[in-house]
Amino acid sequence: MARPRVAVLISGRGSNMAALLEAAADPAYPAEIALVLSNRAEAAGLARAAAAGVPTAVVESRAFRGDRPGFEAAVQAVLEERRIALVALAGFMRVLTEGFVRRWEGRMLNVHPSLLPAFPGLDTHERALAAGVRLHGCTVHLVSPGVDEGPILAQAAVPVLPGDDAAALAARVLAQEHRLYPAALAWLAEGRVAPDGRLEGVTAATGSLANPLPGRSRLHTPGSEA
Repeated sequence: MARPRVAVLISGRGSNMAALLEAAADPAYPAEIALVLSNRAEAAGLARAAAAGVPTAVVESRAFRGDRPGFEAAVQAVLEERRIALVALAGFMRVLTEGFVRRWEGRMLNVHPSLLPAFPGLDTHERALAAGVRLHGCTVHLVSPGVDEGPILAQAAVPVLPGDDAAALAARVLAQEHRLYPAALAWLAEGRVAPDGRLEGVTAATGSLANPLPGRSRLHTPGSEA
């Protein structure tokens, strides 16, 4: 049986795109990355995709300034021409209209660098640090008309460490995005994802996460025994 054809939509370097390409290079992976499409011709991820032998396309959003439906119609035409079945957003910096989202409902994924519903939108790592959270992370979800909304498929958490800045925290989260996103796309390609985000035949993690770990503590005063 042919693997579902996937388009990865990017706007920049394509870090998560590269993780998907690496996973899909395995013949046992249940999806084929058939297209990498960008709304910016200068996106570095296009060269990475071409080097991997994956077809690329550009639909410049700047040419459709003020005309979101026109831009999306052009994107849709490319997706149809390439016989795309599933869409994976990977740093695609465009807010999609409800009409486009509804057309791909249940067949389009996004990865977001926070534990949604916390910190939707931009600057998630800076906002997490400012809020003083002890756990941060990433979310893979089905795309709905609301920005960074939609049924959640999977999340991965990382600790916020003393001395973290946004760059250090972002790197820790990104490593989890690269692990989680290929797995979630595989589940979608295998038909394991229900419309509400429930997963069928996927083992759920048990136990709990804590940061810092609870344990025995003892107050010391000068001169007390250690």
